[in-house]
Amino acid sequence: MANEKPDEINPVGKRSEAHSSRRDVLIHGSKMAISAGVVTLFGTLGVIPTKSYGIDRSPRSLLDALMPARTALLVIDMQRDFLLPEGYAAQAGLDIAPLVATIHPIGKLLAAARKAGLLIVHTREGHMPDLSDCPPYKLERSRRAGAEIGSKGPLGRLLVRGEVGHDFVEALRPLEQEIVIDKPGYSAFAHTALQQALIKRGIETLILTGVTTEVCVSSTLRSAIDLGYRCMTVSDACASGNLGLHKASLAMISVEGGIFGEVATTAEVIERIR
Repeated sequence: MANEKPDEINPVGKRSEAHSSRRDVLIHGSKMAISAGVVTLFGTLGVIPTKSYGIDRSPRSLLDALMPARTALLVIDMQRDFLLPEGYAAQAGLDIAPLVATIHPIGKLLAAARKAGLLIVHTREGHMPDLSDCPPYKLERSRRAGAEIGSKGPLGRLLVRGEVGHDFVEALRPLEQEIVIDKPGYSAFAHTALQQALIKRGIETLILTGVTTEVCVSSTLRSAIDLGYRCMTVSDACASGNLGLHKASLAMISVEGGIFGEVATTAEVIERIR
């Protein structure tokens, strides 16, 4: 054993040491190459243009980005049947006082929107006199609520087109050039020409007002979002007969970074469009 050459004592160990040495060189070289690449891209290590990746970017709100020429004000179902004591809503047991309270803020929004040149759309919920466009379940449900659609009331047949109750309250009557959408359902987009009217005029943003928050306003809002519109719901210009439902409907709008758009007040919208 004393005559063995040093290199022959553990040739495997020698090869492992050589392999490790080459591996270290390769790893070190790779790290240097990566570092050099980062320096080439960003100038110096540690200085990364975070704004190009959306970091530290403060997106503008829909209100800030609002362009009047591409914005429409939707006034949803401000009808006698929903707002007068003799109408459908009151007979169905709804507290109409909160609904009536929206007339004043909507009136202020209409005045500002008309002056600013926004497209204005009014909707009315109601059915053909023969009720051929009223789904059986909707008719059945209204019967259970004590206000059957098509039945006689102080303002004519409830929720039937052409009847006194179906028309708008006097304070919010549309001007001749404004669009009126008669809808048989809760969403203003269902079985109507609203989408075509908005596309024709290049509308991108909708400001939603009216009654009720949890039914026709919410249904229209969700349809609009699915169609790609930017939507802003005006908190004090829409209402429900149930305050809890009103608050819950507004709260759902802002989840997940504004899944259904944004909520603003009448004063905030008027300040932006004036």
